[in-house]
Amino acid sequence: MTKIKLCGLRRMEDINFANELTPSYIGFVFAKKSKRYITPANAKALRNELKEGIIPVGVFVNEEIESILSMLNEGIIDAVQLHGSEDNYYIEELRKNSDCTIIKAFKIKTLNDVSLANKSTADIVLLDSGEGSGETFDHSLINDINRPYFLAGGLDAQNVFSAIEKLHPFGVDASSSLETNGFKDKDKMAAFMEAVRKADKTNE
Repeated sequence: MTKIKLCGLRRMEDINFANELTPSYIGFVFAKKSKRYITPANAKALRNELKEGIIPVGVFVNEEIESILSMLNEGIIDAVQLHGSEDNYYIEELRKNSDCTIIKAFKIKTLNDVSLANKSTADIVLLDSGEGSGETFDHSLINDINRPYFLAGGLDAQNVFSAIEKLHPFGVDASSSLETNGFKDKDKMAAFMEAVRKADKTNE
């Protein structure tokens, strides 16, 4: 079964939607430059209402390791997604103090980006077109990826079926395509998840 991550949740309504739809993961964005930024305090309140079994992921960009560890220790998040210039040394320093799942995002523009993703010591890599750009990238570039990965970048209910059928990723990640007027839309979230699960059944 393809794992599903719904990212950029920041309202109680979003959590209610997720609890009903039960994705594998939801994402809280802690990068202050993002329009989907949420404070740790607000994220904690939302996490407290999150259905058991859905894994909350903290999305960070070049954050101090101590800040990430603090959120892990407080139980705000259970996994970490790194979207900046964090290298393998950073990942190992984080891993020394936590056994959480570490996801490292890579912008895929060239074959060299795929090579870097293959060499990452993160538990899982996320292959994206950019930082929440909502655009797809050239999927032919990732033919040589040799590890489990989340596919991201411009995925929606219309194209995720064919992407899964062709690439068979570990998981898929969506955010901007699930929104209407800048906020999560339950119908779009449900349609996305339905398309993913339809693809899984077709590929059984």
